[in-house]
Amino acid sequence: MEKTSNGKTSNEKLPFFFFVPYGVYMKLLFIYNPRAGKAKIRRNLLDIIDIFTNAGFVVTAHPTQALGEVAEILERVKAASYDLIVCSGGDGTLDCVVGGMMKQRINVPLGYIPAGTTNDFARNLRIPSNMLTAAERICQRNAFACDIGYLNDANFVYIAAFGLFTDVSYETSQDIKNAIGQTAYILEGIKRLTDLSVCRMRVIAEAIELEDDFIFGMVTNSISVGGFKNLTGKQVKLNDGLFEVTLVKKPKNPLELNNLITAMLKRNYNNELMHNFKTAKICFITNDEIPWTLDGEFGGRHANVTIRNIKQAIEIYC
Repeated sequence: MEKTSNGKTSNEKLPFFFFVPYGVYMKLLFIYNPRAGKAKIRRNLLDIIDIFTNAGFVVTAHPTQALGEVAEILERVKAASYDLIVCSGGDGTLDCVVGGMMKQRINVPLGYIPAGTTNDFARNLRIPSNMLTAAERICQRNAFACDIGYLNDANFVYIAAFGLFTDVSYETSQDIKNAIGQTAYILEGIKRLTDLSVCRMRVIAEAIELEDDFIFGMVTNSISVGGFKNLTGKQVKLNDGLFEVTLVKKPKNPLELNNLITAMLKRNYNNELMHNFKTAKICFITNDEIPWTLDGEFGGRHANVTIRNIKQAIEIYC
């Protein structure tokens, strides 16, 4: 094989993102949470921007000061005029970016560089945990049309939940998450085992209607929840327009509680205390307002909830 002047063989391929015609550039908006996941974005920021620049993007980088300002950022910088939006942070950051895009009808592809504690959504799409590798994958522009959920008027990317443990993610401080990672969720969750709150609830879906006392429920579009795989069952597809629903009834005694925990850990869903099914739309009706969690963040208190699936609502490069 012939050697070129730079010492490379003539048939050796350079990385894909170097083949950019001169003068052809696209606009990329990069929104990142500087505190997420032990603030590791700070160690990688310049390298990430360099990767995007080499791929032919003119990059506008914007750190977030608070999750609630993401929608304002999208509007202020006229995000709809960009060719690509990329966000980096935890699931909460991703949720806010998607929510802002949906609300403002920004029809632009989205890239995600995971930098949070659990990164459930990244696991779903097999997005690399290495931030630089994730950035390079985005530049390949392999698009996946992903379902998005709505709880009443609020969007979520992969999970809406109520009951036991669901407040752990947003009641655990960012400093503790940064210090000990996913263990923070486990330690915080153990505290709640002694306080089983019960909710009397009527549930109406496309193929089921029931009323019972529940201690936990989740409506998901995910193969991973809280960093644990396969909690939502098998044959999970993120673009089929269907949610996976898991409802857990109140155990009558400590033995039933122990059997329930064992069944969940073993992914055994043939348990008399559990309901598992798929649906595109589901309603929850309670006498009192109960707190809901959306993608690990507080989703408000509601007595009447309608959850619907918006099939293939957003295009993600992964």
